[in-house]
Amino acid sequence: MKARTFVLVASAILALALSGAVYAITNGQPDGNNHPYVGLLVFDDASGPAWRCSGALIGPNLVLTAGHCTDGAVAARVWFASDVTGNRDYPYGGPSAIEGKPYTYPGFCIGCGNGLPGFDTGDVGVVVLAKKVPKSTVSVYATLPQAGLVDTLAMKTAVDLVGYGVQVKEQIPGSPYDRWTGDLRRLAATSQLDAADFVQSDQFIKLSANPGQDKGGTCFGDSGGPNLLGGTTTILAVNSYVTNSNCTGVTYSNRIDRAELLNWVRSFSGKK
Repeated sequence: MKARTFVLVASAILALALSGAVYAITNGQPDGNNHPYVGLLVFDDASGPAWRCSGALIGPNLVLTAGHCTDGAVAARVWFASDVTGNRDYPYGGPSAIEGKPYTYPGFCIGCGNGLPGFDTGDVGVVVLAKKVPKSTVSVYATLPQAGLVDTLAMKTAVDLVGYGVQVKEQIPGSPYDRWTGDLRRLAATSQLDAADFVQSDQFIKLSANPGQDKGGTCFGDSGGPNLLGGTTTILAVNSYVTNSNCTGVTYSNRIDRAELLNWVRSFSGKK
């Protein structure tokens, strides 16, 4: 019974993430220009802007994000300013945004993961931008890892988290949540890798997320943002899901260092 309750609660949290509930990186600080390649993404469904995520520019016109961000979207756009608060183009687009087309990894599936927790699999997506991001806007890209890199890392390895989102103090009680208000700043924090074996450790990394211990964490609005090997531009994983409504304890991110995912992502290089 306890296991069933856990699944239902966590599944509801994942549903909130998909429906646009937005929070910020917990225990984070304004990033400024430290990670200029991390952008704020808005995704459209058939009716227009529907939800937002974070993502990392890995090439002149290629953004890496989560599959649950791109899934069901018909269009997308991105901003790379460190603070998009008050931007008149947001969320519909304009001169400050770059439009793009979303693609979802073919193996992405919610409800197909095994064990606990195991809500999804292949949670990876990309957005191919209609034009190259000017070097004056982003002069350095995030980098893809070598296959199997995560398996070589020790427990408590530092992991840098970067993303956009509404602060928890700005949360609007009840449902639905207002997904378009609040500060839209890029925040950064450092967490630690929990390298212990767990169900789906071949697909996900587990990160500590306890502000009381001065560790950063992620929450719903940071979906798709990069988990970077501490002090580097190397992406280990993208933010996928959390397991409680306070976004504390641990969070889970889909590993990018799997050969099949790397090959799929790289297939979009140079694509328009």
